[in-house]
Parts: sequence; C-alpha cells; structure tokens
Amino acid sequence: MLPIRDERLLPLHEKVIDGRRLSWDDGILLYETDDLNGVGHMANLVRERKHGGRTYWVRNQHLNYTNVCNKLCRFCAFYAKKDGPTAYTLSMPEVEERIRAHLDIPITEIHIVGGIHPRLPYSYYLDLLQTVRGVRPDAHIKAFTMIELQQIQLVADKSMDEVLADLRDAGLGSLPGGGVEVLSDRLHTELFDRKLDGDEWLETARTAHNAGFRSNVTMLYGHVERPEERVEHMVRIRELQDETGGFLTFIPLSFHPENTDLRHCPPPTGQDDLRNIAVGRLMLDNVDHIKSFWIMNTAPITQVALWYGADDTDGTIQEYEVTRDAETDTRQALTRAQLVEMISDAGREPVERDTLYNVIAA
Repeated sequence: MLPIRDERLLPLHEKVIDGRRLSWDDGILLYETDDLNGVGHMANLVRERKHGGRTYWVRNQHLNYTNVCNKLCRFCAFYAKKDGPTAYTLSMPEVEERIRAHLDIPITEIHIVGGIHPRLPYSYYLDLLQTVRGVRPDAHIKAFTMIELQQIQLVADKSMDEVLADLRDAGLGSLPGGGVEVLSDRLHTELFDRKLDGDEWLETARTAHNAGFRSNVTMLYGHVERPEERVEHMVRIRELQDETGGFLTFIPLSFHPENTDLRHCPPPTGQDDLRNIAVGRLMLDNVDHIKSFWIMNTAPITQVALWYGADDTDGTIQEYEVTRDAETDTRQALTRAQLVEMISDAGREPVERDTLYNVIAA
C-alpha cells in the first residue's frame, strides 16, 4: 500500500517515480500538506535512487577565526555585541594551537568561517590558510562564505577572480554554504540588509564555481520566512546549479532563536527539520547531496532524516561556536565510532568521505 495519505501528492509521486522535475507549485504543496510521512517517502525514493543506503560522514574540524562582525544580522547569536559573546580574533599562533590540538585525529577537512571583521587586512586571510596548511598539509581546507569573500575582495582591492586565485595558492580547496540565509528581498531588508542580497550572493557563487571551486549551499529556516520564500530559494539555487554544477550539498539549517533579536520565535521542531530536508531533496534534483547537520538538528532527528532524504550527517566537528557559547556549553563532537554507530543504528550504511565526496572507507 502506498504510504501517502494526501491524494494531492499522488501527481508529485508520479513525477518522482518518472524522475521529472517538481515545479514551484509542487514545492508549495510539499509545505502545505500535513502528510509529512508522504513527503518523506517521496524524498527517500530520490535519496535511495541516488545513494542507496549509503550515508556519508567526514573527519573534520571547525575553526571560527573571529566573532567580530559588522553585519548585525538579527538572527545571529555568534557575533560580539553588548551583553553578548566576548570579542575575539585569533592570531596565527592561536590558529596553529587550535589545529595542533587535534593532531591525534586523522582529520581530512578543516572548515573555516568567521564574522565580517572590517579591520582585518588581506594578508590575514592568506596567512590563515597558510598557517592551517602548514600544520595540516594533507587536509582539505573549506573556508569563507560568499559574504566573507566579498569582504576579502574589498580589502584586497582586486578582482574576485584574482582573489580566488590567491586564496587557492594559499591553500583554499572549497567553499562552505553559509551566509545565503533565504534568497528573499523581503527578508534581506528585514533581517540582514548589510549582507549581500540574493542576486549578489548568487553572482559570487557563480564566479567561484566558474573559477573551479565547489561549494555547499544552505537555507536558514524557522524564523519569519514564508513557505513561498523557501521554495523560491530552492528554485533559484536549482537554476544556478543547472548553469554551473558547482554545488555539492544542500544544508537546511534550523534557526535557534535563543540570544538573538528574534528570541520570540518558537524553537525548531523535529517535524520542521524533517520537512525541510525532505523538500530540499525533492526540489533540488540536480544537487547530489542533502545534509542533516547533526549538531543543529540533534543526532536522533538526523537518524530519522536519513529516511527523509538526507544522505550526509557532516562529521566529527570538534569545535562549533556559531549556535553555542564556547565558554559555557558542553563540547560538541562525535568520535568516528559514535558517528558510525549513529548511522548504523538508523539502518543506513556509514561511508567515510572527504570534502569532495571521494570515499575514504566504507
């Protein structure tokens, strides 16, 4: 018996079976229906067509080099502000110390992002990459959102192509997907008007992809966005992917309202997490991977998400400061054994990957 209760989903199910692209209206229905299991069933069909039961994870370390930021996004709890986190910017010896702290772990990816610090010189970013590469010469460096790239270009006073070439020479391997939030002019004006707008973000990603860099792409949900804005976000990402093929992974990120200007918003629910992962898998037919970021979704929800379209869990993490207080929260990390167990207990096949999804061990 077909596990779909809402008959309105049956035409979408036929499209999924046939491998046909879903429309904007289809995306709206995926958010409107109360048949979450039906949506998840369809997403799982796509997930298993692409990856079977394989679920990817990576041995990685996150490094946040500064929390000083001049963008003042209303949904952010990370940047230093009055009554907020203490401002910091890592020196190169501190960067080296943080990387060396985990040399006992065979980490293959260093994930680097930070706030938009208006006083950091161009040399800082090059030194940052070179310092990390000096300690971990064999690790892939995934660093700098499109928002950071804009700031780096500003202080470099060079073309974006020249900046990307310099960063590649210094050790940059690929780009993370943060900073895009939701591709909506309304939300840009209301929540993050000092950042790139949607067109600018997409153009920066296009330039990076055309220069040979692969990147991820995120969507921040659960604040004041509307379903149609989520769908529009996915459609615009899909259109750029048709053009460049540069996106590796789509990562729906749940909004955590605590310590932000939007603290009145309700916290994310497991159903929200599962629906956004499933809709992302169904709408983004040309993006190979969908990630459930376990550190934000929790490990149990991520286990369920592996049956709602997700085929990636991120990795060991080691340190993550964007949605936590580094001084008071407990350390957020999973060992290899814990990640493998989490995936296996969910009934999926754990596969260790590198940043570009080359298989290291299955």
